[in-house]
Amino acid sequence: MYILGIESTAHTFGVALVDENFKILVNIKDTYTTEKGGIIPLEAAKHHREFAETLYQKALIDAKINEKEIKAIAFSNAPGLAPCLIEGMKFAKLLSKKLNLPLIPINHCIAHLEIGEITGAKDPVLLYASGANTQIIAYEAGKYRIFGETLDVGIGNFIDNFARYAGMGFPGGPKIAVLASKSKNYIELPYSIKGMDVAFSGMLTKLNQMLNSKKYSLEDLSFSLQETAFAMLVEAAERALAHTGKKELLLGGGVACNTRLQEMCKIMCKERNVKFFVPENSLLVDNAGMIAYLGLKMFKKGIFTQAKDIDKIDIAPRQRTDDIKVLWK
Repeated sequence: MYILGIESTAHTFGVALVDENFKILVNIKDTYTTEKGGIIPLEAAKHHREFAETLYQKALIDAKINEKEIKAIAFSNAPGLAPCLIEGMKFAKLLSKKLNLPLIPINHCIAHLEIGEITGAKDPVLLYASGANTQIIAYEAGKYRIFGETLDVGIGNFIDNFARYAGMGFPGGPKIAVLASKSKNYIELPYSIKGMDVAFSGMLTKLNQMLNSKKYSLEDLSFSLQETAFAMLVEAAERALAHTGKKELLLGGGVACNTRLQEMCKIMCKERNVKFFVPENSLLVDNAGMIAYLGLKMFKKGIFTQAKDIDKIDIAPRQRTDDIKVLWK
């Protein structure tokens, strides 16, 4: 038995296949990028439309299976950029009708948390740091509860915004990380945390002003950006651990690939005597493997929509993590 996963919430279109034992057989993707500027949703959607069929056929070949062996299709329907979500849903529905397969709509944020199980994490607090999302999440009383979140922009979008202002292309996070590694000169920046909520717009304004002044190097500003923003995230996560009494911290989301953020989390967890978990990078960035993984869990619990009823399924670009009843646990 195989479950197909489709990811299309933002810049990445991904296709994955998992077997009935939760082994990810194939997890491939293609990502929309730019030389300058940020993500343009309609252009990203066009990218997804162009790559969908090619990636699907490659996944079948790589997994060495026939599409008739697929039992259900899981796809990310929330949250995300509407034009990108629509392309993923259209492709999933096309395959559903062609193969007469049930569909499983997946919340992208929850998929990031669920895939953390493969690291050995049992009941963690998730520090979810990605482009559009920055949340502190934990399971409590039948739902994934948000204990803290960004009050303005996601950590990844904040970093990308500064990178764009500095003339770099999209995504900017990896480029900022390289620049940051070349400096140890910390410049004080606005540090905005309220309880377990964080905000980055004040820091972004200050960084842009400092860059304009030409008094500071891009390396020093990148280093200071990471040190300040990541310290805010780690502080919020530590508060959530204290509040919930949980003994595990799990990192998720594309920004979690940053080795400095991982290092800061490790230090905090060691000081608190808390276990630290982080999946491999291919499962941190937007990917279809986590979509298929959660899809299999839901399918095994009978949570899906039959092919004849798929017209009732739609995207939910602004769906929150705590909107979902967790019926598969």
